Amino acid sequence: MTNNKKNRKVDGFLRKAKKWKEEFETLRNIVLDCEVTEDIKWMHPCYMYENKNIVLIHGFKEYCALLFHKGALLKDTHGILIQQTENVQAARQIRFTNVQEIVEMEPIIKAYINEAIEVEKAGLEINYKKHTEYTIPEELQTKFDEIPALKTAFEELTPGRQRAYIFHFSQPKQSKTRVSRVEKCMQQILNGKGLND
Repeated sequence: MTNNKKNRKVDGFLRKAKKWKEEFETLRNIVLDCEVTEDIKWMHPCYMYENKNIVLIHGFKEYCALLFHKGALLKDTHGILIQQTENVQAARQIRFTNVQEIVEMEPIIKAYINEAIEVEKAGLEINYKKHTEYTIPEELQTKFDEIPALKTAFEELTPGRQRAYIFHFSQPKQSKTRVSRVEKCMQQILNGKGLND
């Protein structure tokens, strides 16, 4: 690995890291041995091949991880890729809890990174679900029937904003909570805003 591949912004990220510092540094050295460019994106070290995101290093309370942006397209021959939640369509993680684990898995990690680079070279893309493939919660559909302008405004939102609302409205187990969420967000939808805007 050559030092000229290292990005100073990532050096700063590592200096500030309180948890997983040694694990992050070990992962960084492994990833930089592959054909990637290092930068900071989404406040984490991100590694790209020809400006396409390949993998991100990030830490959580219980583990640190390599997040493969198009992990769903990898073969996962070792069965180690994890889908964070059922709603995550593309990204997959390899999780670690200590440096020794990372060191022992170095050849496997590099193989997965190289496969992810090949996915980009081949121009492969994730087939994302269309918002129309998601079930509209009954409580939202009722409001659409009552207020046609709400349905029109919802359909004019970007697919990502529509999905965020659908997930938000679908999560509660009780119908009254779902109704409450829909009612709280109606004006925001009518204003053409997303859930987090």
